[in-house]
Amino acid sequence: MAPTLHPLLDNGLVPGNPNHTGGKLHCHCKIKPIEVTLTGQVLHNHACGCSKCWKPAGALFSIAAVIPREKVSVTANADKLAIIDKSALIQRNACRECGVHMYGRIEQEHPFKGLDFVHVELSDEKGWQEPQFASFVSSIIEHGFDPNRMGEVRGEFKELGLGTYDCLSTELMDFIATWTAKKAGRLPA
Repeated sequence: MAPTLHPLLDNGLVPGNPNHTGGKLHCHCKIKPIEVTLTGQVLHNHACGCSKCWKPAGALFSIAAVIPREKVSVTANADKLAIIDKSALIQRNACRECGVHMYGRIEQEHPFKGLDFVHVELSDEKGWQEPQFASFVSSIIEHGFDPNRMGEVRGEFKELGLGTYDCLSTELMDFIATWTAKKAGRLPA
């Protein structure tokens, strides 16, 4: 039986709309759910196998994207948000009641500072960018996934047309390396 990657992936990819203008994300609380409004399309949507990202029950991967920080606002029940791990690079703001991660923000000096991480599956709106790649794939072994089945996982992603990485996509790794070289004065700023 094929592994359950994520509900948004298990039945194939649904193409997004590049002209999508945003929408609202909601936590899973039935009463007073947190609402986060995104005023634009997300970027670099991807499956993530790291141990920090929120995943729906039974999923091996989360689906996470980034969006410019100024396009993210908490529009209802902000008092229910709490940062999960204040020592982590990505400050994941989650609901205190249901545990769903609503957005992650980087506050320290980093190439991704200014971009917030979000889970568009928390939105009822359609048209969000579909996943573009899979990152931190081998990390699912750290969660207890059988390493002998990693070929199946990578095969599932290949069937979806998604590249698999044990870090980020090559484009994002190039961006990080360029940022680092500019900070060090090895490339013009």
